[in-house]
Amino acid sequence: MKPVPSAIRPDHAAICRTIAAIPWGRVASYGEIAARAGLPRRARMVGRVLRETPPGVELPWHRVLRADGRIAFAPGSRAFREQVRRLAAEGVLSRNGRVDLARHGWERDVDDLLWGPPDIPPQAIWRSMARSSRTR
Repeated sequence: MKPVPSAIRPDHAAICRTIAAIPWGRVASYGEIAARAGLPRRARMVGRVLRETPPGVELPWHRVLRADGRIAFAPGSRAFREQVRRLAAEGVLSRNGRVDLARHGWERDVDDLLWGPPDIPPQAIWRSMARSSRTR
Protein backbone atom coordinates (compact mmCIF):
# COMPACT_ATOMS: atom_id res chain seq x y z
CA MET A 1 0.00 0.00 0.00
CA LYS A 2 1.14 3.49 -0.76
CA PRO A 3 1.24 6.07 2.03
CA VAL A 4 -1.64 8.50 2.30
CA PRO A 5 -0.65 11.83 0.70
CA SER A 6 -0.26 14.67 3.20
CA ALA A 7 -2.14 17.12 0.95
CA ILE A 8 -5.52 15.80 2.08
CA ARG A 9 -7.42 17.01 5.12
CA PRO A 10 -6.30 15.55 8.48
CA ASP A 11 -9.69 13.93 9.17
CA HIS A 12 -9.68 12.32 5.72
CA ALA A 13 -6.11 11.10 6.29
CA ALA A 14 -7.18 9.56 9.62
CA ILE A 15 -9.96 7.67 7.85
CA CYS A 16 -7.56 6.47 5.14
CA ARG A 17 -5.06 5.26 7.76
CA THR A 18 -7.83 3.42 9.61
CA ILE A 19 -9.08 1.70 6.45
CA ALA A 20 -5.50 0.76 5.53
CA ALA A 21 -5.13 -0.85 8.99
CA ILE A 22 -8.04 -3.29 8.56
CA PRO A 23 -6.33 -6.69 8.66
CA TRP A 24 -6.48 -9.17 5.80
CA GLY A 25 -9.56 -11.39 6.16
CA ARG A 26 -11.40 -8.90 8.40
CA VAL A 27 -14.08 -6.31 7.74
CA ALA A 28 -15.33 -3.16 9.47
CA SER A 29 -18.37 -0.94 9.09
CA TYR A 30 -18.32 2.66 7.98
CA GLY A 31 -19.27 3.72 11.52
CA GLU A 32 -16.56 1.61 13.15
CA ILE A 33 -13.96 3.15 10.88
CA ALA A 34 -15.14 6.66 11.70
CA ALA A 35 -15.03 5.93 15.44
CA ARG A 36 -11.54 4.39 15.25
CA ALA A 37 -10.37 7.42 13.27
CA GLY A 38 -11.54 9.66 16.10
CA LEU A 39 -14.59 10.86 14.18
CA PRO A 40 -17.59 9.20 15.85
CA ARG A 41 -20.94 9.49 14.07
CA ARG A 42 -19.27 10.31 10.76
CA ALA A 43 -19.95 7.10 8.84
CA ARG A 44 -21.06 9.05 5.77
CA MET A 45 -17.72 10.84 5.74
CA VAL A 46 -16.01 7.45 5.43
CA GLY A 47 -18.05 6.71 2.32
CA ARG A 48 -17.23 10.11 0.88
CA VAL A 49 -13.51 9.66 1.56
CA LEU A 50 -13.56 6.27 -0.18
CA ARG A 51 -15.42 7.75 -3.14
CA GLU A 52 -13.01 10.71 -3.40
CA THR A 53 -9.75 8.86 -2.79
CA PRO A 54 -7.14 10.30 -5.13
CA PRO A 55 -5.70 8.10 -7.87
CA GLY A 56 -2.62 6.21 -6.74
CA VAL A 57 -3.82 5.73 -3.15
CA GLU A 58 -4.71 2.08 -2.76
CA LEU A 59 -7.00 1.26 0.13
CA PRO A 60 -8.62 -2.08 0.99
CA TRP A 61 -12.05 -0.57 0.26
CA HIS A 62 -13.56 -4.02 -0.11
CA ARG A 63 -13.21 -4.57 3.66
CA VAL A 64 -15.69 -1.78 4.43
CA LEU A 65 -19.36 -2.73 4.88
CA ARG A 66 -22.61 -1.36 6.20
CA ALA A 67 -23.29 -1.66 9.95
CA ASP A 68 -25.38 -4.79 9.42
CA GLY A 69 -22.66 -6.50 7.37
CA ARG A 70 -24.22 -5.85 3.98
CA ILE A 71 -22.27 -4.72 0.96
CA ALA A 72 -23.26 -1.13 0.16
CA PHE A 73 -23.25 -1.50 -3.62
CA ALA A 74 -26.36 -2.51 -5.53
CA PRO A 75 -26.63 -6.31 -5.74
CA GLY A 76 -25.39 -7.57 -9.07
CA SER A 77 -23.54 -4.38 -9.95
CA ARG A 78 -19.96 -4.55 -11.15
CA ALA A 79 -18.69 -3.00 -7.88
CA PHE A 80 -20.78 -5.46 -5.83
CA ARG A 81 -19.33 -8.44 -7.70
CA GLU A 82 -15.80 -7.06 -7.35
CA GLN A 83 -16.20 -6.61 -3.60
CA VAL A 84 -17.60 -10.13 -3.20
CA ARG A 85 -14.68 -11.50 -5.25
CA ARG A 86 -12.04 -9.61 -3.24
CA LEU A 87 -13.55 -10.62 0.09
CA ALA A 88 -13.78 -14.27 -0.98
CA ALA A 89 -10.09 -14.18 -1.96
CA GLU A 90 -9.38 -13.31 1.69
CA GLY A 91 -11.63 -16.07 3.03
CA VAL A 92 -14.51 -13.73 3.87
CA LEU A 93 -17.62 -15.21 2.33
CA SER A 94 -20.84 -13.30 1.85
CA ARG A 95 -24.30 -14.75 1.69
CA ASN A 96 -26.85 -12.72 -0.23
CA GLY A 97 -24.50 -9.76 -0.03
CA ARG A 98 -24.05 -9.98 3.74
CA VAL A 99 -20.94 -10.91 5.74
CA ASP A 100 -21.07 -12.48 9.20
CA LEU A 101 -19.60 -9.66 11.29
CA ALA A 102 -19.35 -11.83 14.40
CA ARG A 103 -16.99 -14.10 12.50
CA HIS A 104 -15.11 -11.68 10.22
CA GLY A 105 -15.43 -8.36 12.03
CA TRP A 106 -12.28 -6.48 12.99
CA GLU A 107 -11.68 -6.95 16.74
CA ARG A 108 -15.37 -7.22 17.57
CA ASP A 109 -15.08 -9.71 20.43
CA VAL A 110 -13.58 -7.81 23.37
CA ASP A 111 -13.57 -10.92 25.58
CA ASP A 112 -11.52 -12.79 23.00
CA LEU A 113 -9.10 -9.87 22.71
CA LEU A 114 -8.63 -9.71 26.48
CA TRP A 115 -8.76 -13.37 27.45
CA GLY A 116 -8.20 -15.33 24.24
CA PRO A 117 -4.90 -16.80 23.17
CA PRO A 118 -2.32 -14.30 21.97
CA ASP A 119 -1.64 -13.97 18.27
CA ILE A 120 1.49 -16.08 18.20
CA PRO A 121 2.71 -17.50 14.90
CA PRO A 122 2.37 -21.31 14.77
CA GLN A 123 6.13 -21.65 14.17
CA ALA A 124 6.86 -19.99 17.51
CA ILE A 125 4.48 -22.37 19.30
CA TRP A 126 6.13 -25.42 17.70
CA ARG A 127 9.63 -24.15 18.58
CA SER A 128 8.53 -23.55 22.16
CA MET A 129 7.04 -27.04 22.40
CA ALA A 130 10.17 -28.59 20.91
CA ARG A 131 12.40 -26.75 23.42
CA SER A 132 10.25 -27.78 26.39
CA SER A 133 10.26 -31.45 25.31
CA ARG A 134 14.07 -31.43 25.06
CA THR A 135 14.44 -30.12 28.61
CA ARG A 136 12.33 -32.83 30.20
